[in-house]
Amino acid sequence: MEPLALSDVVIRATSVSDMENNVYLLTARTSGEQVIIDAADDVPAIRELFAAGAEDSAHGTRVTTVLTTHRHWDHVRALRETAAEHDARTLAGENDADAIEEESGARIDERIAHGDTLEFAGFRLEAVELRGHTPGSIAYVLRDSGGTTVIFSGDSLFPGGPGKTWSAEDFESLITDLEERIFDRFDDEVRVLPGHGDTTTLGAERPQVPQWRKRGW
Repeated sequence: MEPLALSDVVIRATSVSDMENNVYLLTARTSGEQVIIDAADDVPAIRELFAAGAEDSAHGTRVTTVLTTHRHWDHVRALRETAAEHDARTLAGENDADAIEEESGARIDERIAHGDTLEFAGFRLEAVELRGHTPGSIAYVLRDSGGTTVIFSGDSLFPGGPGKTWSAEDFESLITDLEERIFDRFDDEVRVLPGHGDTTTLGAERPQVPQWRKRGW
C-alpha cells in the first residue's frame, strides 16, 4: 500500500510474515504523534515502517500507542517488543484483552469498549466492536477533517466478505454487527483497511452483504 496522505494523518502500512499481516502506522501531521495498529510480527520491518514515517510530520515523530484489533496470535507476535522499545501504551478490546496478554506476553494498559473515542494529538479514532471472528474484535474508525473516513477492520471485514467464524452463532453475530455498526452507519466512499490483503471500500462490498448472509460465511 502506498502512503495515504490525509489532512490530519499519513497512513503507512507494511505486510509481515507468511500470513501477510498488515501493520499500519498513523502519523499526526501537526504533532508527530504516531500510533501503530497490529504489531503483528517482524520487529525489524516495523522499525523500517517507523523510519519511513519520520518524514510525515515536520514536528518530529514519536510512537505513543500500539492498538490491537483482536486476540489471534498472528496479530500480536511483535506487540511486547514494539511497545517496550517505544515505552508505548497498549490498547485492545475489553473482551479480547486477557487473551492478548496471554498470547503475546504484553500487558494491555487500556481496555476498549464499543463506542469509545481514542484521542491523540491531531486526530481521534472510534472503537467499533465487531463480535464474531473473536469475542472482542475492534475496528478503529478514523474520520479525517479533510472528509475521508478510514476503517481499520482487522480480520472482521475483507474484500469479498466477513472474517472467518467457527459457528453459525458467531457468523450471525459478526454479520449483524457489520450490517448495523458499519454498513448502516457509513457511506460508500469509506475506505476499509483490513488485517490482511488489499484495501477496499464499503461501496464495493455493500451489494454483496445479502449474499454473505445467505451463504453463511
